Amino acid sequence: MDWEPLVAAARAARERAYAPYSHFAVGAALLMEDGSIHAAANVENCIPALSICAERNAMSAAASAGLRRPRAVAVVTDASPPARPCGLCRQTLVEFAKDLPILVVNVHGDREETTLAEIFPQPFSLPG
Repeated sequence: MDWEPLVAAARAARERAYAPYSHFAVGAALLMEDGSIHAAANVENCIPALSICAERNAMSAAASAGLRRPRAVAVVTDASPPARPCGLCRQTLVEFAKDLPILVVNVHGDREETTLAEIFPQPFSLPG
């Protein structure tokens, strides 16, 4: 898989993050089933529960465009080691792709490739 277009889109999105409280800027980029890339940044609020992660913003943008099947996601932060998606993001992403390939990258160039199934083996689901 050529991760570079996703990483570039996630890096660009990270530059637009609104993180005045945590100062933890995140960019995420999803490759969708039609080949399009949907990228977004985190947007914080003074009420933490109202903050929205980059991964959820990107998935919301893709879903709003009528796309439902992500093929891969890249996430860029400045954390060392590179930060993985949080639990809320994992649950959101698993709704659309149970074994999504994930690349987490930091601004120093460190990378880790994994899958959603590996980092979230038992997601919540409704019975039936």
